[in-house]
Amino acid sequence: MRVLAVLLMLCGPALAEEPLLPAFAEETTTAGIDHRYMGDWQYMVGGGVAVFDCDADGFEDVFLAGGAGPSQLYRNVSEQGQALRFEPVDGMALDSVTGAYPLDADNDGLMDLAVLRVGENRLLRGLGACRFQDASAEWGFDGGDAWSTAFAATWEKGADWPTIAIGNYIDRAQEDFPWGSCTDNWLHRAEGRRFAAPLPLTPSFCALSMLFTDWNRYGRPSLRVSNDREYYEGGQEQLWHLEAGTPPRLYTESEGWARLRIWGMGIASQDVTGDGFPDYFLTSMADNKLQTLAAQPATPDAKPAFADVAFARGVTAHRPYTGGETRPSTAWHAQFDDVNNDGRADLFVAKGNVDAMPDFASDDPNNLLLQRADGTFLEAGDVAGVASMKSARGAALADFNRDGLLDLIVVNRREPVQIWRNVTTGAGHAVALWLRQGGSNRDAIGAFVEVKTDAGVQSREITIGGGHAGGQLGWRHFGLGAAATAEVRVIWPDGLAGEWQSVAADGFYLMDRDKPPQAVAPN
Repeated sequence: MRVLAVLLMLCGPALAEEPLLPAFAEETTTAGIDHRYMGDWQYMVGGGVAVFDCDADGFEDVFLAGGAGPSQLYRNVSEQGQALRFEPVDGMALDSVTGAYPLDADNDGLMDLAVLRVGENRLLRGLGACRFQDASAEWGFDGGDAWSTAFAATWEKGADWPTIAIGNYIDRAQEDFPWGSCTDNWLHRAEGRRFAAPLPLTPSFCALSMLFTDWNRYGRPSLRVSNDREYYEGGQEQLWHLEAGTPPRLYTESEGWARLRIWGMGIASQDVTGDGFPDYFLTSMADNKLQTLAAQPATPDAKPAFADVAFARGVTAHRPYTGGETRPSTAWHAQFDDVNNDGRADLFVAKGNVDAMPDFASDDPNNLLLQRADGTFLEAGDVAGVASMKSARGAALADFNRDGLLDLIVVNRREPVQIWRNVTTGAGHAVALWLRQGGSNRDAIGAFVEVKTDAGVQSREITIGGGHAGGQLGWRHFGLGAAATAEVRVIWPDGLAGEWQSVAADGFYLMDRDKPPQAVAPN
């Protein structure tokens, strides 16, 4: 009945106001990915996917956490515009993996991989051709022996090496009575071209997502941490000051940071309101938030005061919208991106019960929320074909076959990973951009990209982190609607604003700091 209601609405007078409904075709059984995130107690959280190009062919590959089973790297062998195809890569079957994030830690132009584990975390150096080598000891990275569940990275001013934040969950020795046993999160700062000993981020409250973000766009990224209130005592969501040469410290209520307690699972960041500043979607159990700045900051010392606009925008996603369940939802990974290329960021949310929790929905479909022209959102997960009832954890929207449409991969707990190809008819144009600069921080983490058409300006911060236990680094997708060209510019991490430059729609462009946009054909 709900599908019929949506179709009737779209056929009525409001047609011009409603977004184009996307279509996804599931290709799980034919794409070549056969993988599960397995395990009980220590793997009830995590289950991430890292998306990056490990062989420099222009197509994005995937690394999947395995939990109690082995992890697996899959090389993307899809052909442009065709069905999705992947092949397993030998040598990446690591145990106890909860998640992973790509980054170029040593600035050599080859993607490295940070692997989160129940046990010692690892930094794997990329060797090219989807080959990796454990470089943790060489780089001075102390992987610890915790239950790691969150990750973020940035480059502090003047640093040759990244700063890495690791979020840890409960004390796994307290299985019988774990409440209040959250272990310290860690900050790994650069010491030349390696890492110093980690600093504890105390207090820590069972982090499940972290993100370095320049929330006020004054060139000073802060560390945002989302925490699971199921286990912490007296905790809340956190925002840390991060200033070079000084220890990190928490923003306080006197500085404008309002106390917020949720079952924090994931963070998605995007300028949804169009004011040029990042907004933040926080996933939880029946209490998802969409936070936007209450007022635009006038000075670098402006307060981080946020207003929750989830209800007004229609993105609470707090209960299942199909399947008949009435119990509250459990949300994990979230991602803003434009699935129908109309120039407005949409929102995907992975859903799934923690582990047969009776007060929460067992049949909990994933959300695909389409942004309307007025900034509100329309649920279309069931109509689009991605409303899986499996117990989802990590996920990613990415253009795996380089046809200009974002596809979808979802990691499910104890059930097969699912993958869908975007087969939307009548979608708008799009452009994909990959930033590059010389020296350290080659992928320009912390930059802001702006894309301008007659419909307005889209703004996106380039980050490593957020999501739930997995993230992406590489092509950044922008829908353009009917526009055949767009103007793009980059505000680089050091604050230098590049010139507006023209690009044609439906292309993939390398945005080198010292060169005009360069169209990149697939290898």
